Amino acid sequence: MKFTTTRFAALIAGATLAVSGTASAAALDQFKSFVATTKSAKGEFTQQQLTKSKSGKLAPVSSGSFVFARPGKFIWTYQKPYEQLLQADGETLYIYDKDLNQVTTRKLGNALGSSPAAILFGSNDLEKNFTLSEAGERDGAEWLTAVPKTKDTTFEQIGIGLKGGVPVAMELKDQFGQVSLLKFTNFQRNPALGAQQFTFSVPKGADVVNQ
Repeated sequence: MKFTTTRFAALIAGATLAVSGTASAAALDQFKSFVATTKSAKGEFTQQQLTKSKSGKLAPVSSGSFVFARPGKFIWTYQKPYEQLLQADGETLYIYDKDLNQVTTRKLGNALGSSPAAILFGSNDLEKNFTLSEAGERDGAEWLTAVPKTKDTTFEQIGIGLKGGVPVAMELKDQFGQVSLLKFTNFQRNPALGAQQFTFSVPKGADVVNQ
């Protein structure tokens, strides 16, 4: 499976994190306000792995759009360089690879609430899932650092950049030292969404693999 899907799927199905502690008032207040007042959102993103491969090259920048409704409903669409879709209806995650015409399904279970994706898509009960610390101001945003208390986790460290009350970036460092950067633009909070917005329909002729 392509880099983009596997990296983002790790956000959703990644290992458990734990959250407590304090951070700077500016960053922590923005984070708490976002979690408490944002029931749904939509926008656009770019994603890039910042760590070079063994060949010395960086992976191409991926881009696309997202829409979500808390908790656990979202559509994350990669448009470039490959068309791929990750969609969840609150119970099941669907990963659609257009090139392969294949759909992979997984139960969300409790994975969303204990993964980095919970920052965007999970419930409001986030402070039990991360240990937060002040990370200062960078690139015009206030940053928090989330470090898992458990060693049984995909990610070693997660940075959350906030500006104007919404996340503008997430920086993900895994156990192998690889760093990926997500940037969010055109972030619209609490848009009107249709009742069937997150219902997934299997594309015609697609193979379905249940995990």
